[in-house]
Amino acid sequence: MSLAIFRRSEQHDDLAKLANKHLQTDLEPSDRESLRKAVKRVATATTLGSLIGIGLGIYASVRLRKVRTDVFAAFRAAEKPSFVVFSNGRQEAIPDITPLLRPTKLGDFATYFFFGLGGVMLGGELGLLAGTWSASRRLNKDPASRERIEKAYRAMRVDFLRKEAARLESDTNSLRI
Repeated sequence: MSLAIFRRSEQHDDLAKLANKHLQTDLEPSDRESLRKAVKRVATATTLGSLIGIGLGIYASVRLRKVRTDVFAAFRAAEKPSFVVFSNGRQEAIPDITPLLRPTKLGDFATYFFFGLGGVMLGGELGLLAGTWSASRRLNKDPASRERIEKAYRAMRVDFLRKEAARLESDTNSLRI
């Protein structure tokens, strides 16, 4: 989810007012209800996908933690050489690296955090796709309603672009996006 959704601007407020005006004037109550249900369907699917994703991410991180501890236990129990003998007869000690391979709390935290975050992102995006697909199917069931919604959307876009053009013509040095 992009953090830009939480950013407010004058342009965002203008667009929200304009959209609300067109929702109230150009659509019938049944169309508004269909849009509300479609939005709720997308939000529900995205939330459900995020929850499933975080659950699977935490599950995968727990499994990875167990594998890491098992590999460390096997490595610690294995017989390791303590020195190397060169061809000229010289012996050199090999340092014990077992403590360096031990799973740490920081590594566990990073594993849980990043697997959980990845699960939320992946699950949320898949939920958003599924919810959008489901909502569009619902809106496409009634062709007359779909036509009214598309017409209202086009009218809103035309009004917004007219306002934007007027703003740009009146303020010549503004490059605000």
